[in-house]
Amino acid sequence: MQYASEDLVAEHEGILSGLDILEKMVHHLEEGEPVDRKDLLGILDFLRLFADKCHHGKEEGLLFPELENCGMARENSPIGQMLVEHVEGRKFLAMIGEALKKEDFGSFSENAAAYIALLRSHIKKENEILFPLGDQLIAPNRHLELLDLFEAHEVNVMGAGTHEKLHHMLHKFQEKYSMDAEPPHHT
Repeated sequence: MQYASEDLVAEHEGILSGLDILEKMVHHLEEGEPVDRKDLLGILDFLRLFADKCHHGKEEGLLFPELENCGMARENSPIGQMLVEHVEGRKFLAMIGEALKKEDFGSFSENAAAYIALLRSHIKKENEILFPLGDQLIAPNRHLELLDLFEAHEVNVMGAGTHEKLHHMLHKFQEKYSMDAEPPHHT
């Protein structure tokens, strides 16, 4: 059986790679090492477009309503908590963008670190709590329908081929910012 959540978990892997890259960029900035402004804008665009508009859009527009239709409450539930965290993440992305405009790398680093921590925790909750619950609530045939809807959403939001371009950009950033070295984890 294929679950709709499998697509979202796979996207989480890409988002976590993006967070690792952002964390490495922050580390470079904090160490006084150069980071190309275009790269900072590129990783921000990835997080805004892929993580928020596309991935969170699939959750908010398709998965969460389906879970509600299956009897999961919106308020005081995993859905409600995830929605709160989506809003919080958007606030951090806006502050990261503002800091970049002003070239305030202290604020950029602070907000990026907070966003990274939020999203890593968020992804863990979805992967370990929300998605397993959803897998059991949603009827088997509906999972396949959701997967088709996810694919259509991605094309509508990002356009055909954008997913591949973004992952290519991530690969270039991984090489450029030597992702084999373990970045410090901010707590």
